[in-house]
Amino acid sequence: MSRSRAFPEGVQTGRNGEELNYENGLQFGFRFLVIRCNIAAGGTAKVLTLGLAKTLVAAAEAEAKKRGATVVIAVVDDGGQLILLERLDDTQVASVEVAIGKARTAAIFRRPSKEFEDQVRNGRVAALALPGATPLQGGIPITVEGKVIGAIGASGNSPQEDEEIALAGAALTPTAVQEEGK
Repeated sequence: MSRSRAFPEGVQTGRNGEELNYENGLQFGFRFLVIRCNIAAGGTAKVLTLGLAKTLVAAAEAEAKKRGATVVIAVVDDGGQLILLERLDDTQVASVEVAIGKARTAAIFRRPSKEFEDQVRNGRVAALALPGATPLQGGIPITVEGKVIGAIGASGNSPQEDEEIALAGAALTPTAVQEEGK
């Protein structure tokens, strides 16, 4: 293949001889992302906003305080990226990463993180090697109209209590979405 234009050594070129650089890559990536989102969403899709995350965390915090629990509560988007984190007073620092991991697991695998803990408990140790998985109870997907838009995770107390606190936050989703839409 001959190139009509010479580039300095080390410059990567594409199939048609065009220079590949950061800017071209970003433009391609952005166009691909916009097309993919429009196709996947079929027009409009509900996303997990900061306001919705704050509402869900407030509900989980209220449940934790009612129980006298010290936990970290994390909310992530559908790709597992952190939106909001709250560490209640006197909660162990180690629970920060654990709560994020539980929420991320529930978001990216589209199921409660407890399912992975159960798999390990039942002998499927291969679940420990799943990339991005924190196989510990306490991560719950946040769903709207059957679609996972994010997840909430809690960590700091017993596995059961962590999950119940996360469930208290996630349970408020339908009401919170309705209120946010007004």
